[in-house]
Amino acid sequence: MRIYPFRALRYNTDKVTLADVVTQPYDKISPAMQEAYYERSPYNLIRVILGKRLPADTETENVYSRAAESLQDWRKKAVLVEEREPALYGYAQKYTVPGTSEVRERRGLICLGHLYDYAEQVVYRHEQTLSKPKSDRLSLFKATRTYCEQIYMLYSDPSFTVEKLIFGNATGTATTSPDETVTDEYGVVHSVWKVTDAHVLNLLVGALSDKKLIIADGHHRYETSTAYARERAAELGVRDTTKDSGKTERSVGDADESPAVGADTKMGPQLPVPAFPEAAMMMTLVNTDAPGITILPTHRIVYGLKNFSSAAFLQKAAEFFDIEKIETKAAAAGSDAENVETAAERMAPLTATTGVAFLAVMHDGTWLLKAKKAAVEGALQHVPPRQRAMDVVQLHSLVLEHLLDLTQESIRNQENLRYLRSAEDAAAQVARGDADIAFLIKPVTLDQMKEVSLSGEVMPQKSTDFYPKLLSGLAFYALD
Repeated sequence: MRIYPFRALRYNTDKVTLADVVTQPYDKISPAMQEAYYERSPYNLIRVILGKRLPADTETENVYSRAAESLQDWRKKAVLVEEREPALYGYAQKYTVPGTSEVRERRGLICLGHLYDYAEQVVYRHEQTLSKPKSDRLSLFKATRTYCEQIYMLYSDPSFTVEKLIFGNATGTATTSPDETVTDEYGVVHSVWKVTDAHVLNLLVGALSDKKLIIADGHHRYETSTAYARERAAELGVRDTTKDSGKTERSVGDADESPAVGADTKMGPQLPVPAFPEAAMMMTLVNTDAPGITILPTHRIVYGLKNFSSAAFLQKAAEFFDIEKIETKAAAAGSDAENVETAAERMAPLTATTGVAFLAVMHDGTWLLKAKKAAVEGALQHVPPRQRAMDVVQLHSLVLEHLLDLTQESIRNQENLRYLRSAEDAAAQVARGDADIAFLIKPVTLDQMKEVSLSGEVMPQKSTDFYPKLLSGLAFYALD
């Protein structure tokens, strides 16, 4: 993997308070969060990554044009300022694992990462993507020509080279103080270390040059950016760098360098830069051999089914699953708080079950479905062997597609399907009558994800929920 230092745009903390302007990633922002971000500051990043759509919007005046105008305005006012020299950034997130008292720290490296076609076998995906987000992100990126959010990438390095170079050790307390620290609305403490020493930057570039990456979060943005890099290469009349895993970068000082990667001062050893600005995007790289990675389940909510019957569904499901009714407390919104289950209580029957299983929450009760191995194996011959024993795969292939007759296209377009992290919210949607059935599932393991991804296979959409999310607005990569 080729990575590049870059001259980031960053919020000017002499003019704004960082906590007032950063956000969660665009796809994790609810309408209520969007409104709260708008009220927090006129310079909050929400106006760029997830602006409000207005009834009077046109093809030329719309949410995307307003995003571009906001960025331009903030740069003119020096609310966003460009670094004087290329840098890489250490990034640490200290958090409590949801539903527990365990505190973890996840460390990463913010950089520009070269964009490769999947066929080059340098960057691997692990799940299918959805149609709508890719179109939206491409429109936003073409309007702003700026990366305001990082995508989350995984690599393996048992020697902890990056951690030692940036933090001074593989684990534990960093030996130097961060340049900035901010706490988000979930209590996650985000800290950033800027690295500008050219010798250290080249060591970091070299340490990652032989690594393969797995996309943890950001499949839509990666695929959008790769497609745009190919498009721009054709427009510029240069070689398509997404299909070349050889050396295509230049060094600082070459002609036509991007303003985001060039330097205002003498840098000493030359630093690599992309062949053209669109050939790379902003990423955070995280070592899978280091502690701190947490994967949460993403629950499925099915709605809008015609003539749905819980009894009929359970009768069909009995061919593939042993079914047990679970006694639960009230889940409806507005119920007595003492009678509503916590997430841990609701998930307890599933957590205690070995093998493939999930909970089906319907208006008349909750059932534990435990897979019948022989029946499932026979029904999933079309599924790659390494995925047949995965909970999320059986849920999609057997339950959603076979038992509920949802098509793969309708699932991609989210026509009858919603995704939620919260088990309580999923159950409450059923109780309110906003959904026909909610499926609560166990998380995919890191080893499962790595095995599937590096084999060239993909899991269903939203198979993983890496926690915590990377904070948006800590750094920007402006192509112009």
